[in-house]
Amino acid sequence: MAAKDDLGRAGEERAVRYLNAIGYRVLDRNWRCDQGEVDVVARIGTRLAIVEVKTRRTDAFGHPFEAVDHRKRRRLWRLAHAWAAAHPDEALGLDIALEAIGIVGADPATGALEHLRDLS
Repeated sequence: MAAKDDLGRAGEERAVRYLNAIGYRVLDRNWRCDQGEVDVVARIGTRLAIVEVKTRRTDAFGHPFEAVDHRKRRRLWRLAHAWAAAHPDEALGLDIALEAIGIVGADPATGALEHLRDLS
């Protein structure tokens, strides 16, 4: 397993703990379909959050949110609708939103965490 994969997995673990702590209910993690993968699918109230998690050791090559460009947001929208179609009972009546969590630090467990709640 590459160090990059370990870093990403540790960042996703931290993101899930954070989301749970602020009232989100995680419905799915690393959900895959033929169009790609969603890091985290969570619900808070009537909001279905499709959460992209980006973890970096430093911001020397840019902030993690910079990696969530227009093309990535388009793909996340497609994945959001694919997830909702595959889980109609869980998605019924919910507003879909794209979110991102960026973590920067040598250790994802203690690095700076930022949560962007609206990527549209």
